[in-house]
Amino acid sequence: MTALALPLLLAGCTLPPVLKPAVPAPPPPPPMPRVTPVEVDPAAPATRLLPPPVDAPAPSAVVLAYADRIRALGGNDLGNEIARLGDPSDSPQTQMQLAIALAQTRNPPDLVRAISLMQRVIGNPSPEAQPLQPLARALVQRYNEQRRVEDDRDRQAQQVKESQRRIDQLNDRMEALRAIERSFARPSNSAIPPPTAPTTRPTP
Repeated sequence: MTALALPLLLAGCTLPPVLKPAVPAPPPPPPMPRVTPVEVDPAAPATRLLPPPVDAPAPSAVVLAYADRIRALGGNDLGNEIARLGDPSDSPQTQMQLAIALAQTRNPPDLVRAISLMQRVIGNPSPEAQPLQPLARALVQRYNEQRRVEDDRDRQAQQVKESQRRIDQLNDRMEALRAIERSFARPSNSAIPPPTAPTTRPTP
């Protein structure tokens, strides 16, 4: 056998390759989750589970609702409400509520006190007083106008009373003059005695 035929013979005797079972391809990797940027001041995990807080009414709205509620009070009921509020201390909201109640008494000293309470709220630099200050300034302006009107009314009432007193005095004087005139015009009931003759002494 020639040298050329030997490699061909060996190639023909080579065993076929063993076939391996097919292996399924691995599934594609899941998509990467979206990364959320971290907040500067993240909320605590427990607070994220709570419902959003309900907005509380504004302090000025609370005071206006109180003013509307006690608008119809008067007499003993208004006095009881003022007594219930008592000393407002440094509470701006209670100070305004007491001022509103005092302004309804129509008593000048109470109105002066109401203005003073409102001015305390205006001059209070605390965070609790600042939302109430615009309403307090408006009420102070209204109460000052109310005070001027009431002062004018009292002054006019005093003038009317003084004028009536003078009229009564004039009427009394006129009535006294009429009484004097009537007394002069009334005829006298006593008889007028005749004139007496002068007595003469006998001459010696």
